[in-house]
Amino acid sequence: MDRVNASTSSAAADDPARAAFAALRTPEGEQLLAELRDHDPADELATATRLRRTYPTELVSAALGQARLRQRAAAKFGAEDAYRMFFTPNGVEQATRTSVAAHRAARFAGLGVRSVADLCCGIGGDAIELARAGISVLAVDRDPLTVEVARANAGALGLDGLIEVRCADVTEIDASPYDAVFVDPARRGGRGRIFDPEAYSPPLSWATAAALRAPRAALKIAPGVPHEAIGPEAEAEWISVGGDVKEAVLWYGEGFAPGAFRATLLPSGATLTAPAPLPAPPVGPVGRYLYEPDGAVIRAHLVADIVERCGGRLVDETIAYVTSDEPYSSPYVSGYEITDQLPFNLKKLKALLREREVGVLTVKKRGSAVEPEEVRRRMKLAGPNAATVFLTRVAGAPTMLIGRPLR
Repeated sequence: MDRVNASTSSAAADDPARAAFAALRTPEGEQLLAELRDHDPADELATATRLRRTYPTELVSAALGQARLRQRAAAKFGAEDAYRMFFTPNGVEQATRTSVAAHRAARFAGLGVRSVADLCCGIGGDAIELARAGISVLAVDRDPLTVEVARANAGALGLDGLIEVRCADVTEIDASPYDAVFVDPARRGGRGRIFDPEAYSPPLSWATAAALRAPRAALKIAPGVPHEAIGPEAEAEWISVGGDVKEAVLWYGEGFAPGAFRATLLPSGATLTAPAPLPAPPVGPVGRYLYEPDGAVIRAHLVADIVERCGGRLVDETIAYVTSDEPYSSPYVSGYEITDQLPFNLKKLKALLREREVGVLTVKKRGSAVEPEEVRRRMKLAGPNAATVFLTRVAGAPTMLIGRPLR
């Protein structure tokens, strides 16, 4: 055993979590994980009882825990990668989805970036996609177990030649030799999600300063970050996957657009960008068509751009529903043809749906306190037809809009 591995094993022996992880990486641990690849969590008690006849109890517990994490991680990383990788509970929760990390790596690579200091690397999700884009990576985290997991993941995916993993305080790292810096501050603490950017670890102010010192940089932030917390030096991008907003990232340096706001939709890669802030869009009556902007467009405050593109208006100055009298097709919105507009009244809605023989109802809301599930429960639906109802405000008044998706 070489000196580094001997030191790691010795340290792990004093840390139960690291000792359990080390056991999983033995031939016996790898064999056990392979057996658990397709196990059913509902049968976990029986599975554990059976496996303990062959394997040590502690190893079985560690392997079952890792198997559960891999099953959860498959949604972010895909099954092919997830079942080769290792995870921690926080790592699964906070790791970047593969498609988002790949998009970010492609932006760096497209600007000729060949080396990145990945600060607060976690289990290595971003480092992996940077390496797959041909970029060499210094991946840094201060948690010893997380570092071991990131190093194991780089090796498991055959990327350890491009990824150096280091256990250190990111605030003490000299990133000047690298073409770019990526910072992903921890946004969860002992009590859950952290909403104050200055309570991130490290704080947003430190991460911003580190980004500004680099030739190019990306700083991952929560999608709900207040826009006033974004400095004028950054290009701010909100990214959605399949319509769900997953994260925001601030870009700094040559090749980016300081002060611009961007919405990117994955997997299509469609990108909408505009200087911020945009002027307030017009407000007017509901037309024949209604458009629901993608969440990334809303977070980026680019709804006004959609209004201008479709020649429409908002239904209410505080609601991100756009309406127009002519059909409009765009990857940035979901479009609907509106057939009915009524004041909010669930009894009238129930009668109308019964008359139309609606058996499948999609309920959407914006600016309404009513829960969609409660509406569906009270409608007592029956029939061969489908409809969509929007519970919202129109010119300040609670309103129901009924329609169907545009094809």
